[in-house]
Amino acid sequence: MITFCLCIVALVLGYVFYGKFTARFIGVDPMKRTPAYELEDGVDYQPMSTWRVFVIQFLNIAGLGPIFGAIMGAAYGPAAYLWIVIGCIFMGAVHDFFSGMMSLRSGGLNMPDLIGDNLGKTMRTVMNFVVIFLLLAVGVSFVTGPSDLIASLTGLNKEIWLYVIFAYYLLATLLPIDKIIGTIYPYMGAALLFMALGVGVMLIAGDITGAHEMIELTPATLKNWHADPQNNILVPMLFIVVSCGAISGFHSTQSPLMARCLKNEKYARPVFYGAMIAEGIVAIIWATAAMAYFGGPEGLNDAATNGIMINGTLTKVTPAIAVNMICESWLGKLGAVIAIIGVVVCPITSGDTAFRSLRLTIADMLKLDQKPVLKRVLVSLPIFALAFFCCKMDFSIVWNYVGIGNQLLATIVLWTASAYLIKKGKPHWMTSIPATFLTFVCVSYFIMAPHANGGLHLEPVIGYVAGITVALALFVFCIVKGIRAFSNVKV
Repeated sequence: MITFCLCIVALVLGYVFYGKFTARFIGVDPMKRTPAYELEDGVDYQPMSTWRVFVIQFLNIAGLGPIFGAIMGAAYGPAAYLWIVIGCIFMGAVHDFFSGMMSLRSGGLNMPDLIGDNLGKTMRTVMNFVVIFLLLAVGVSFVTGPSDLIASLTGLNKEIWLYVIFAYYLLATLLPIDKIIGTIYPYMGAALLFMALGVGVMLIAGDITGAHEMIELTPATLKNWHADPQNNILVPMLFIVVSCGAISGFHSTQSPLMARCLKNEKYARPVFYGAMIAEGIVAIIWATAAMAYFGGPEGLNDAATNGIMINGTLTKVTPAIAVNMICESWLGKLGAVIAIIGVVVCPITSGDTAFRSLRLTIADMLKLDQKPVLKRVLVSLPIFALAFFCCKMDFSIVWNYVGIGNQLLATIVLWTASAYLIKKGKPHWMTSIPATFLTFVCVSYFIMAPHANGGLHLEPVIGYVAGITVALALFVFCIVKGIRAFSNVKV
């Protein structure tokens, strides 16, 4: 229990102290007019109450990410605690905060344009296609996943639910942001937070009564517990498996949505930095719950690899099954209902904003005004036609590349933030050091990961050497650019 409590306290203190330091460092100015007022159009640029903006941001970036990712990360053991806490405070929350602030200061620009403004036109073109692919992949996966689950629960044909979910996504994408997203998200956010809070309370109560035991982070437990350690090397695989809850590039595609709705810059810290800290807390709770419920990392790995008996059938435990089992066991019938809501509805709250971000990204790329509804329809219909076609394909092969694509985008966004700080004459360490670490992670992953996960599956030593070399080269380049900019030397 000590490790669990310390992790929660560390995340809260990270928001209080490092979050405040980050806001002061970038120079949050309550007197600046935000894009919500400067460019108000009643559709995408629209002032909303801060608590709604926070909840929408939280659900945009969360969904089931900090639950499923944390459960998968728990298979590696208590090392996941270190990554979630350190990654969330010094990388993920900083990444989300800078994504939001750069967009706020640039008229609500989407991430490809922000990257282009700071890293050049070529990067803008490349990142347009990278972001479009990532948003489409997330959107499609959050159609097929919920439709499969609802079909199994109701007995109705999956095809029917595909049409229902697509119809909802189309409405949420086309209508002004306050009509659907701003109205239903508070209820979905409450369900997700209640589920996490309930599980957290039962974790502590169960540890006190001896119903289960929380594993502590010690030198002896700081090792790779995965059932297949040869193909799931702790470094870098853990940093890719646990993205939401630590750092996720997908978040940078969502922050501009709320940058267009924020009333005042002074709320940037609670909305952007704070939502990520909340996600980190959710991830800590579920990583701990998964290990405690199954009797430790070994039990979790055994349940996922060899399966357990459920209703007389040997079933391999997936994250969705784990969530249902934990909620039903610890929270009773109400927990079972909340689990269903979480597993079915929460992905939808990320899917609809993924498609909305996709519409805005394409519209910005083509310079199409999105205030007229016909122009929104013009952009949206081809998107949903392609998405519907993708739902008929075996999307699992493409999805294998989403994890690394997600962290690669986060890396590029952090380098973008570093370039932004250099242009502003500020030190870049806050973003360049995390960017250097993630560069090492991504490069080593590409080289070491199994072919099924999008890697070359070469020897670890090759991956580590290549990762360190590329990361340090970019870090040195950033330092040189910073020194030249500080010295007012034209580069």
